[in-house]
Parts: sequence; structure tokens; C-alpha cells
Amino acid sequence: MPTLRALTAAFAAVLLVLPPAHAQRRKKKDPNAFPPVIIRKKEKEQKDETQALPVLREPPAATVGDVERLTFLVSPLSGKGLLSQQTREALRWLFSNSRGGSVLKLRAFVAGTGDVRRVQEIVSETFTERKLNLPALTVIQAGALPLEGAQVVLEAMLADRRAINEHGVALFSAQRGTARDPLGALDAALRATGLDGGDVRRITCFVNSFDLSAAAAQQARTSYPEAALNFVQPLRGALDDYAECEAVARLKRPPSKRVLPVEPQPGQFALATLVGPGRVAVSSTQMAFQTEDKDLRLVYERLGKALEGVGAGYKGVVFTRVYTVARSIAERANKLRYEFHGQETAPSGVTLVCEGMLSPDAHVGIEAYAMVTEQRP
Repeated sequence: MPTLRALTAAFAAVLLVLPPAHAQRRKKKDPNAFPPVIIRKKEKEQKDETQALPVLREPPAATVGDVERLTFLVSPLSGKGLLSQQTREALRWLFSNSRGGSVLKLRAFVAGTGDVRRVQEIVSETFTERKLNLPALTVIQAGALPLEGAQVVLEAMLADRRAINEHGVALFSAQRGTARDPLGALDAALRATGLDGGDVRRITCFVNSFDLSAAAAQQARTSYPEAALNFVQPLRGALDDYAECEAVARLKRPPSKRVLPVEPQPGQFALATLVGPGRVAVSSTQMAFQTEDKDLRLVYERLGKALEGVGAGYKGVVFTRVYTVARSIAERANKLRYEFHGQETAPSGVTLVCEGMLSPDAHVGIEAYAMVTEQRP
């Protein structure tokens, strides 16, 4: 008979060969049970991530509104918070003061060290949340705003619910003045077109310093009681004494032509363009990232396609803005515009040398207003 020691050794050998009880139970389960569970978890994580980070809509290349319904707002400055907070507050103010009008165009001037691209992101987020159409958009990096801590100011062009410019509007080119008297040249331009301060609906003055323009801004509130006012220093540390003020005014009577330039000059912007009732296209800014003529022509071509996409085109352009980071680039960009306008004289407009644009690599930005001649869906 086997001894007790031999039986014990044999039993231990059997235990070593057999798997543990919990391992035997796991073998009884379907070996394909775990992979589907893991896959479903990954799919859920991807779905949650997609919902948390939706793709933001891009601003349209151009929008369209009625000249008779155009109205203008400029957001109040705030020195509290960072760029994102100030942008959201400015948008809330615009919506609360829009009287139900739809926003056709936003132009943002950003000062400070904030990332100007956040403005476009916040605009897209806000309009999407409110289920509104995005406006055309321009974002400009400026040198300073006239309030300590202010990082952004928004200018809005809206289509009001009612007709408020029965006879149309006058679009004034930037009128050159001085920091001490930034609005004197604009006053003269108004008189030349038979208008006065009470007709003005928006004024934007670009100045080299706010030391003297504060008094001018206070005077402007009295002289232009119906105007949305904005003062911006486009460059930091500008030494030359200058101020340029562009404006929009309501016409007292319809112009003799649907589009009538005032005092057009070869190689220069007209003093103003009188625009009668009709549909007008308002573009976003097209940018160039190199400074060769071929690059500037490409920007004009893209701008033309943007206008054509809403039934307008270069033949109907009534106002042009050229933004650059250097005066020499601006001069070449202005010369090239005649290749596309097809005429020696240009409508009214503005050339602005600034700190930068929406893209930090951009050297030139161009935008335009143009009368719509074709109906597009």
C-alpha cells in the first residue's frame, strides 16, 4: 500500500496541474464578450468629445442688406476682464441694443496681447448659440483703445426692421485732420455734400494719440448726436500728428444716380459716395500673406468672387477698405485696385496701416461694399 507521504505528494501534483477555480469559471464565458464592451466605450468617448467640441462655422464671405435699413452701433469700452470676457460682453450689449435688427457686418478692433483669433471663435459660438446667421467679419489688431484695460471694441452694421434711410446713405472716405482737430475735415466734407452733423450715423476716427482726441470725442457727441462714435489708435507709438475719420450719413434727398461719387480724383478715393436705395453686399476681409503683386491680385480676385457670390461685383463697388502693416504695401495695393474696378477713379474708401489682422501672418486685408445687381438664392 502506498504510504501517506506518497499520497500527499500525488495530490499536490494534481493541484499544480489543474487551473484555479476562478480561471475555470472564466473559461466558461464567451471569449468574445470583452472586445464589444471596450469598443462601445471608445465609441461613447468619441461621441462625447465630438459633442463637447463642435466645429465652428466660418464667417460668410459676404452678406446682403437693404441700404434703406442700414443702422450702426459701437459697443461701449470695458476695462474689466480679458479679451474673451470683453468680447462676450460687447456682443451681449449689441444684441440688447439691436432692436431686433440682424447683424450684417462686425468690425473688431483689438488692443493688448490677447489672441485676436479668439474674437472670431466667440462670434461664431455666440451667433450659433442664438441660432442666427453669422455676419461678415473683420478683425484688426490696433495699437490702443481710449480706456485703460480695454482690449476690444465692436462696430456693427445692422439691417433694421424698418426703413430709416429713405433716400440712401453717403459713405465718406477717411478725412485727414490732426489730433487736435480730427473732425474739421469731416465737417467740410459734410457741407460739400449738403449734409450736417445731425445726418451722420457712424464715425470712426483713427488717431495717433488719445491725449487730445478725448476732447474731440466729447465735442463729437454734441455735434453728431445720432452717430455711433469710435476712436482707435491703429499703431503703437505713432509719432506723426494725424487723425483720419471715416463716416456714414443719411441722405436728405435721393442722389441723381443710384451710385454717385463726390469729387472723384484719379488715383485717389472720392470724397464720398452717395448711394441710393437698393441692396448692398458687405464683405468680410480677404487677406494676403505675401507682398508681391501676384499675391495682392489674388486677394482682389477672391474679393471679387465673394461679391459675385451674392449677386454683386467690382462694377458695383461703392466703398473699399485696405488694411496693411506697412504704408509701402498700401500704396501698391491701392494702385492694383484699378485693374479690377475698371476705371481711373475709385469710389470712397479708407487705407489704414495697423498693427495686424485676424491672421498674425497677414500683410494686407481688403474688403468692400458693392451694390447688388443680381438676385441670388
